[in-house]
This record gives sequence, C-alpha cells and structure tokens, in this order.
Amino acid sequence: MDKWLKRALELAVQNVEEGGHPFGAVLVKEDRIVAEGVNELHLKHDVSGHAELVAIRKAQEEWETTDLSDCVMYASGEPCPMCMTAIYFSNIPKVIYAQSVEEAMDVGLSAGGKVYKELTMPKEKRSIEMLRQKVESPELDAMKKFAEKE
Repeated sequence: MDKWLKRALELAVQNVEEGGHPFGAVLVKEDRIVAEGVNELHLKHDVSGHAELVAIRKAQEEWETTDLSDCVMYASGEPCPMCMTAIYFSNIPKVIYAQSVEEAMDVGLSAGGKVYKELTMPKEKRSIEMLRQKVESPELDAMKKFAEKE
C-alpha cells in the first residue's frame, strides 16, 4: 500500500478511536505531506468539516492560493460530492482512496451515496426543492457586474 494512503487510513482509525467518523486525508506535493485532515463533525457543528476539506483549507490558507494543481489527495474513503467539488475547484488532478462510497453506506454513512444518486436526477425529481427566481433588477445582477469587471 502507498505510504500516503496508509497515513490517511491511520488518521481515519485514530479519528474513530477519538469518537469521530472513519475519514482521514493527506494532501501531498512532491512526495511531501503539505496538509492533513480528519472528519471533524464530532468536534464542530459544521457539515463541511470533512477530512479532504480540512486538508484543502489548511494548504490554501498556508499558501494563500486556491490552486492546488501540483498536489495529490490521498483519502481513506472515496470523497463525497462536496469534497469532490472542492477537489475540482482547487484543481487537484488526482485522488487516491481506499474505501468506496458503497463501503461507507454499508456501515451507515449514507449521505455521500445519497447525494451522488440525487445529482444524477433532474432537478425537479430531487428531494430538495429547487426554485429559481430570475434577477429582475440590473443593479442586483452580480453576474453581469462580474463579467464587466473582467
């Protein structure tokens, strides 16, 4: 097993022993750990406290950039859709993980699998109601203002 993936799994096991969920993440650049994270839901009332997001935040804050395109994410579990979105947005080109979403679902951690399934459905069939109201006032059109700024 890859040493960095082994480290992510060690973090996950330690997190379970401390009362948390079984997720650890290690962000690596040029064969060096730049940030680590564990699922912090048991410590903070913050649903975004996932291991991958914790590691991404640490690296971005330290380097003062959102671009992590020269890093690899090692995760004990397959990243959920929220974490994958952050991985895409931070340009991380590779994720190596050990345990699948299906394995997480088998032990009662089903949110990630549910969201992956929901995202394949048309908006009108999802469990969260999505209602769009178009911008009517030009002074409230932030997208247009942004485009003009470029």
